[in-house]
Amino acid sequence: MRTSLVITLLATLLSRTLLAQDKNPSARFEPEIKAFEEADKKAPPKEGAILFVGASGIKLWKTLEKDFPDHRVINRGFGGSQIADAIHFADRIVIPYKPKTILLQSGGNDINAGKSPEQVAEDFRLFVEKVRGKLPDVRILFMSLQPSPARWSQAEKQKQTNALIKKQIEAGKNMAYIEAYEAFLTADGKPREELFVADKLHHNEAGYKIRTQLVLPFLKGEEEKK
Repeated sequence: MRTSLVITLLATLLSRTLLAQDKNPSARFEPEIKAFEEADKKAPPKEGAILFVGASGIKLWKTLEKDFPDHRVINRGFGGSQIADAIHFADRIVIPYKPKTILLQSGGNDINAGKSPEQVAEDFRLFVEKVRGKLPDVRILFMSLQPSPARWSQAEKQKQTNALIKKQIEAGKNMAYIEAYEAFLTADGKPREELFVADKLHHNEAGYKIRTQLVLPFLKGEEEKK
């Protein structure tokens, strides 16, 4: 009887959790967001930093402080996320920091999940709208989607997405597009496999060195020692 009751309760709890996630897909990231908030309570980040936000490409960028020693940087990447998730949690892990610059690197998971390039570009527009509603003067950088061996079949959609977002940025104000697609291709136009870890999706140390070199020119003039 007790075993049956426990199983029933667990099944009910799981059902409610799945239902909540269906209604709010971003809910599955709640533990990571709460962890960021707990870290902020212990050591509140100073205002005016450069905020890196996005999916696993940002989360796994463990060398941010070493790569950008002249800047205060904050890493708020959460793996598996889409731009819609960054929008959903902007009031908790973007806007409160009052950054001077936001670098968003996201969109690949969106395409992988079946979203069209147009939908991803619209989500980027909504992200900018959400953030600028509270931080009208913040500079926004977008690092383009990059090719990978694991998602090579999505290359055309990734390039279409990049083109649409770049067009938005060029028509906007105080924004910049960081071209990071070609840097990860060989001379014959294939992904440079030596820049990826075993999963063929995420970058290794050499890949992050390239990312750093691509971002640095966009931070010139913003040098600020910690």
